Amino acid sequence: MRQFSASAIVPNAHKVPCIGDIIHSDSSTTDFKTRVSAFHKQLSEARAAAGLIASSASSSAAGGGERTGIVKSILYGSKEGQKEEAEMEQSYSKVMARGKYVHAIEFHHVKPDKVEEYVKLVGEMYPAVAGDKENNCHLVGSWKTEVGECDTFVHIWEYQGYAGYHKTFSRLATTPAFPKFQSSLSKVIRSRRTDLMQEFSFWPTSPPRSLGGIFELRTYTVLPGRLLEWETHWRRGIRARKNVMEGVGAWFCQIGSLNTVHHLWQFADLRERQVAREQSWGERGWSDTVHKTVPLIKKMESKILVPMSWSPVS
Repeated sequence: MRQFSASAIVPNAHKVPCIGDIIHSDSSTTDFKTRVSAFHKQLSEARAAAGLIASSASSSAAGGGERTGIVKSILYGSKEGQKEEAEMEQSYSKVMARGKYVHAIEFHHVKPDKVEEYVKLVGEMYPAVAGDKENNCHLVGSWKTEVGECDTFVHIWEYQGYAGYHKTFSRLATTPAFPKFQSSLSKVIRSRRTDLMQEFSFWPTSPPRSLGGIFELRTYTVLPGRLLEWETHWRRGIRARKNVMEGVGAWFCQIGSLNTVHHLWQFADLRERQVAREQSWGERGWSDTVHKTVPLIKKMESKILVPMSWSPVS
């Protein structure tokens, strides 16, 4: 499994966060960028160490037969990617057996006068679920919407495939506290929605980190039948965007809101977001990406989020 640390989930006083908690200054932006650089350096070192271990294990297993089954990663937009998609449909169990991840994105629309009650309720249950190693899941993050549909909370979970999703909820169903939690939750929310997603192969979901700042969740509804084409162009252009913006993850929905893509970005503040997006146009290939992807999009939405204090990615 991808490395997630339960220690990154810290119980708290369940304070309702707001954008006013984000410090806005030149020095805070500089500090944010310093933390980003330090995080990526640490992540690169960890991946390099893991690569050496994997290489050593592979060498010791040399001499065995050539591995069968589908290719290692989802390569949408190419002939190989389209072939793999067909193979996925024919034998999805092979994909699950290879440790692919499934992500769930939850949108909770909370009653305005029940926000504090909701934060306390979820702030006690979600860290407990994520911290239980017997569950086949990790909490990527929890956020409150500040710009967009207010009183909306967003949670992203990672499961060990669909099997992990089933095992987690089967186990929770036998845990007395969880049905009680669901009953209490129904009294403080107006509605909720859950979609199941997979991450794009070119953009692994970030492990836990604490960089500060705000988040932007961008949601694209792509024209039916055009997702592969959209991804082909986006894959090429994302390198330009990530040169000036800090990405958290990118996913496409497989169950629920079909033809929907979510991108999550992190910024020091709204001003830094503006500057970074303007700088994107100076990056080679970005304008061409926009030109080719916009005609494929049916709907776009942007939300500005602030992390809950128990959120592993914050």
